[in-house]
Amino acid sequence: MRALVFLPFIIQAIVIALDEYIFHIKRGLPKWERIGHPLDTLSVIACFAFVLFVPYETGMIKYFVLTAIFSCLLITKDEFVHKHHCPAAEQWLHAILFVNHSVLLTAMGLMWPKIHGQEVFDWLPPAASLVPFLWVQAFFASLFFLYQVIYWNFIYTPSEVAHENHQ
Repeated sequence: MRALVFLPFIIQAIVIALDEYIFHIKRGLPKWERIGHPLDTLSVIACFAFVLFVPYETGMIKYFVLTAIFSCLLITKDEFVHKHHCPAAEQWLHAILFVNHSVLLTAMGLMWPKIHGQEVFDWLPPAASLVPFLWVQAFFASLFFLYQVIYWNFIYTPSEVAHENHQ
């Protein structure tokens, strides 16, 4: 039962991989997505950094919540134009990501006191499991961020058809 707290992270990884490798690679990304998607990932990395580096204090909860809310709002920024560029299946994956994003950040926030030595939620796995898990998640989010920046902005070359469709 304790392991359920890891489920939103697993869902996020699977759905992002599907979105990236089934849809993004196939349709290509216009410049606004090549810039915007790494910013989305950076907002999640900011939440990881907050939880990992900021000692838990009740007075700091509001700052984590603000960081998480900012991330939740930021990831929806492209949906006004996605409706013109994405098939319905990709939009469905985005909906899953949006719902799961807030669950993931809530799970991260619940882990925060425990990884800093406070036994607030005894139903969570031990800090000895949570700390390395969060570090590994932050590491892979950072690698994904670097991939998004490097591949989509320096390696990827839009085809003429994709370029015309995304202008």
